[in-house]
Amino acid sequence: MLPERYKALFNRKKTKEELDEHYKNVELEKGDFFAMVIAAFLTFLPVLLVTLFVFYGLFWLIFRF
Repeated sequence: MLPERYKALFNRKKTKEELDEHYKNVELEKGDFFAMVIAAFLTFLPVLLVTLFVFYGLFWLIFRF
């Protein structure tokens, strides 16, 4: 569907040196770290809670009898 030049752009793998060069000059603003921490909690907390509830439910079923 896409022309070949777009396929080449999307499928190109960057080397570690290219990634290091790209992210070397990135500077965080004042609230960026706090925003990243909040985003991490919002990402991982639901998965952790579902996992804990599944284990709790399994243990409840196993040790109930």
